Amino acid sequence: MAENTQESAAESQEAAAPLDPQAVKNAQLLALLQRLFGADTFMDVEEPYGLLTVTTTRERIHEIIAGLQQDQELQLNFLTTMCGIHYPENEGKELGMIYHVHSLVNNLRLRIKIFFPIADPVVPTLTDLYATANWMEREAYDFYGIIFTGHPNLIRILNVEDMDYHPMRKEYALEDGTREDKTDLFFGR
Repeated sequence: MAENTQESAAESQEAAAPLDPQAVKNAQLLALLQRLFGADTFMDVEEPYGLLTVTTTRERIHEIIAGLQQDQELQLNFLTTMCGIHYPENEGKELGMIYHVHSLVNNLRLRIKIFFPIADPVVPTLTDLYATANWMEREAYDFYGIIFTGHPNLIRILNVEDMDYHPMRKEYALEDGTREDKTDLFFGR
């Protein structure tokens, strides 16, 4: 009896999964991406909170974003966000960029990630595709040290020019251990 209940629950879950409209949209979008750019182009496909997230390489990112922008069916022509990330524990893939593109017409969203070594933080610019990429790339350069080849004015945007480090990299302690004005008694540590 319990076996039949488990089987029917599994069957109902399988039947309900295709009914989720966001999951269906994501599956269609992924199939179209793989058809346009090749099945081996995207790794680590995820759907956190219903947002299709794929990982690719920095060598292909410009081609992919340009293709998505120009594709008449998808119309992913709005670059919502792009930002740098730093995972110091990922050997050979310490730095990365995240791109969010959006189709206002089709109500589609896509997150694309790329990773690369901190010793070679070079990524192609998207300023030739999106004017808004200019300041977002300057911010990633300022805070993470990511260099965008082809950028028209890659200088710091928020920090002072003579800074010799990139403050969002996880290379520095969060607190100064030598401070004497803070005691554990007051901060519950």
